[in-house]
Amino acid sequence: MRTDSTLGLEGVPAKAFSYITSMLVPGESVRASTVQRRIFAITHRRALLAATTGRIIGMTRGLFGGFTPTDIRWQDVKDANIRVGIFSSSVIIRHLTQPDLASGGVVVTYRIDGLRKAEAQEVYRMAQAQEQSWREKRRHRELEEMRAKSGGFQGGFGSSQPATDPDPAARLKNAKEMLDQGLISDSEYETIKARVIGEL
Repeated sequence: MRTDSTLGLEGVPAKAFSYITSMLVPGESVRASTVQRRIFAITHRRALLAATTGRIIGMTRGLFGGFTPTDIRWQDVKDANIRVGIFSSSVIIRHLTQPDLASGGVVVTYRIDGLRKAEAQEVYRMAQAQEQSWREKRRHRELEEMRAKSGGFQGGFGSSQPATDPDPAARLKNAKEMLDQGLISDSEYETIKARVIGEL
């Protein structure tokens, strides 16, 4: 790691790196960071990308000062990719814009090109690890949300809790969607179907 007075973590200019550290919350730390190569920033100041313990922070800097950050929490990342060229790498992050519901929101793409290769790979590796960790958590949240929409089975399939959706056809349709998406098993689907039919 470079530690002279003009460089921050992994060779990021110290002043630019201070912008990133100024955004950190208590207990959060930068684990990896990278900066655009100068050849890719002829008409603008170099962009930065950092992976912290809680999120991805991308940053573009104004030609005459200031900066514009992009903040992506790890739990909102759908997938992370890297493209490695001869002189540089590109990091591409697809993420949700509305994180309140696991199955809601719109997926958008954030991309920074021209990054230093070795450093970009470190950011990518951390993003991949976080993506895999959160994928299973998101799947469980989606399952609970779909179960709630299908008639309030979140208390368990053996529960006698009354359904919250009075429309049996809608409940069966939601259950079939859950089955098709792999959120529930065939036996769980049959249990739901039998319960809905039994309530008619």
